[in-house]
Amino acid sequence: MTTAAIYARYSTNLQNETSIEDQVAICRQYAAREGLRVTRVFTDSALSGASLVNRPGARDMVAAAQAGEFSAIICFDLYRLSRDMEDLAGIYKRLVHAGVSLRAVHEGTVNTVLVGLRGLIGQLYREDNANNIRRAGAGRVKRGLAGGGLTYGYAAVRGERGKRVIVEAEAEIIRRIFAEYVDGATPRGIAAGLNKDRVPAPRGKLWQASTINGLAKRGAGILNNELYAGRIVWNRSRMIKDPDSGKRISRPNPPDQWVVKDAPELAIISAETFAAVQARRQARSKTQPTFQRRPRHVLSGLLRCAACGGGMSISGKDASGRTRLYCTTHKESSSCPNPQTFYLDTIENVVLDALRAEFRKPVVISEYVKTYHEERRKLATKANARQSAIKRRLAENDREHKRIIALMIKSDGDVTELGQTSKQLGRERDQLKAELAALPPAPTPTLELHPAVLARYEKQLDALQAVTAKGTARGDIGAAEALRDLIESVTVRRSTKRGGVAVEIKGRLDALLGPEKQRAGNVRGVWGSVVAGEGFEPPTHGL
Repeated sequence: MTTAAIYARYSTNLQNETSIEDQVAICRQYAAREGLRVTRVFTDSALSGASLVNRPGARDMVAAAQAGEFSAIICFDLYRLSRDMEDLAGIYKRLVHAGVSLRAVHEGTVNTVLVGLRGLIGQLYREDNANNIRRAGAGRVKRGLAGGGLTYGYAAVRGERGKRVIVEAEAEIIRRIFAEYVDGATPRGIAAGLNKDRVPAPRGKLWQASTINGLAKRGAGILNNELYAGRIVWNRSRMIKDPDSGKRISRPNPPDQWVVKDAPELAIISAETFAAVQARRQARSKTQPTFQRRPRHVLSGLLRCAACGGGMSISGKDASGRTRLYCTTHKESSSCPNPQTFYLDTIENVVLDALRAEFRKPVVISEYVKTYHEERRKLATKANARQSAIKRRLAENDREHKRIIALMIKSDGDVTELGQTSKQLGRERDQLKAELAALPPAPTPTLELHPAVLARYEKQLDALQAVTAKGTARGDIGAAEALRDLIESVTVRRSTKRGGVAVEIKGRLDALLGPEKQRAGNVRGVWGSVVAGEGFEPPTHGL
């Protein structure tokens, strides 16, 4: 008997799980009628047919078919297999290549025409269904009902779809958040206070600043939600599936697609309080132009807390004007056990001194010079290739021009057309000669350790130190950006020595630098540990 496999699927949690069993039973009856012996059963439960990526059962079925484990696949109908034209056609193409036939219970053996027809109908059905859901949501919102899921502070009314009532215990927390923000508290401070008072978070165990702050463009976050002021705003964003990953991605909709409805009975705070919060948020969002397009300091975004792995942020300055750092996770949610602060200049000096010491090792200098020479060879090859191409075209141009002149002398052809062609060749020749003259001379590949190369290397190291001392907020940050390119992260912890700081650098140094501790000479009580990364390439571009 011919061996066969069965595939069954149902779409959502709202459908009956026995749908899988019913499909398999009907497919087995079909197999018995057709003389097929079922050896495998593949299923996907509560998974959409919009994408093959997120359906392990379908992927395993195709893989088993390609491995030759059976000769036919049976499904209740092709919609169970996929409601996407691309996926259904792709599955069918792979089964045909593997010599496996595809059969549907009520349609028999499937062919290309049926795959195309069912794929088109299935995708149109899925898209129409999504449009119907959106229309239904818009209709509910226009009647003053919720168009989506539950929002913190509200509960659903059993038997009345879209109807919401205020949960007073959660409403008090919302009023507290808005009041504290209006009074000058930050989202991080508010979250830390809520966690300290053991207030249950909407999702997860702890409050986060992002839960309170959210994204203004999408109306996400407690401080952005107009429902708390008695105004339903629906369809701010839409969800689409990435065709490669199968993941749903949120995209904002333009304001003219929003559906807005006043719902004063759902107001938890006053409209005046909501407006005051938005005004403060707008004022806080204005960043100084100096910091809008570049890092505020050399190690911005690279610093990590050793206790929790979270990032570190600036915590103002002390009486002497030195910038302090703290663990962002501890500040936002108090979930990190490390409340200590560190000095930014100390960490920057340790990192730079450790890297400078490593870079001066013979093996690193040798690698620098090797890369320097490789870059020069690339530049020379590129320049020589362009020069050769221009010279070849000039020779061709000259031959074509001579041929045109010969034809004009013999009066062989349209003289006007030949004259225009001659002028075009002349203009091209002038352009090529001008380009050839403008090309810089090709660099000569140097094969020895030229003193000028090492001098430039030392100069770059000194520039990094100078930029750090000067401060990125006031000086040229070109060298600082080069330093950032070498570093993946800098983990900071207190050292065993009193007042000391241990700094662990992880970056693109693995090919050259091994893990070892070394003394940073100009900072007392500080040790730098340079840790392996992903390989190092000296900054030689643009020689």
